[in-house]
Amino acid sequence: MASLDGDQMAYRIRVIPKKKRRIMHTNDEINKMKTPYGLEVIESCLTCPVVKDRLFCDLSQKTLAGLDAISSSATYPKGAVLFVEGQEARGAFIICNGRVKLSASSSQGKSIILRIADAGEIVGLPGSISGKPYEVTAEALEPIQANFIRRDELLRFLREHGEAALRVAEMLCHIYHATYQEVKYLGLSSSAAEKLARFILDLADSKPHDDDGTIRAAVTLTHEEIAEMIGASRETVTRLFASFKKKNLIEVHGSTLLIKNKAGLEALVEA
Repeated sequence: MASLDGDQMAYRIRVIPKKKRRIMHTNDEINKMKTPYGLEVIESCLTCPVVKDRLFCDLSQKTLAGLDAISSSATYPKGAVLFVEGQEARGAFIICNGRVKLSASSSQGKSIILRIADAGEIVGLPGSISGKPYEVTAEALEPIQANFIRRDELLRFLREHGEAALRVAEMLCHIYHATYQEVKYLGLSSSAAEKLARFILDLADSKPHDDDGTIRAAVTLTHEEIAEMIGASRETVTRLFASFKKKNLIEVHGSTLLIKNKAGLEALVEA
């Protein structure tokens, strides 16, 4: 309280605490926080921003409209299983975002990763077309968005849209090539070192070189998953990565693999 002389009135000084600063988010940031698993959800095939970059989805507007009409979109967490090896094929999944691991298992519990499906690919395609059970198990490697299409609707769609059927033929050829690569890892390599060298060289395929000859490739698989791809144990893969780094064949920085000596890796394959 402060007191003033004469006719002046007494007054009270009130200290107002400083408010916390508000953090402002853009509309895009707010929308992303609201979407499941932080995915940039694609609402429709017709408005997909990357449709031209994806093999199957690069279709005419009329065909895309037909595809959108028979698709049912959903998001899945990491580790979610879309279908299981031996299950009756009920339809196919178009991967909109994320990656899916396709693996096969033995009765003894051993498993091998046949390939990794990226955004824009279709999984469950061979079984959906042939009517045979799914030949692999499909599991989300990370949170994904996928469009499911029932088998009967997919077959009708392909009969009515020739350009989509051609895209499917291209994707089946891609699956064949990926399977052939896996057979090479397992059948033509005499040692785990050779298998891992083949795997790394395949990552480097078509990648540009730095000025010093270094090749950069993204590796988002764990040592366990790489082991399942080349038919080795996780411990062996970890030991070989350490050996390759010690010999200055490669460097690893997070998810980036630097191939420092491509010729050295090729020598392991040719040995």
